[in-house]
Amino acid sequence: MVRIRVIYDPRGETLTVYWRKPSPDPICEETGEGVILIKDRRTGEVIGFERLYYRPEEDEGEGAFQEVTVETVRKS
Repeated sequence: MVRIRVIYDPRGETLTVYWRKPSPDPICEETGEGVILIKDRRTGEVIGFERLYYRPEEDEGEGAFQEVTVETVRKS
């Protein structure tokens, strides 16, 4: 089972997605166009990304910080 963590912050206008457990001291690498890769400092492996200046098409207005966790099942 793969656990995907999606975090949307409407005030900061960011969308952050992790497919591995976030490390306490990650390496962040900007790739351009408002996308930042999040890497595990120990292994250098990409564990997620952050999209800056993110707004859903239908803005529901200012809201509190929202976090959604999605679990997926990998088919064999």
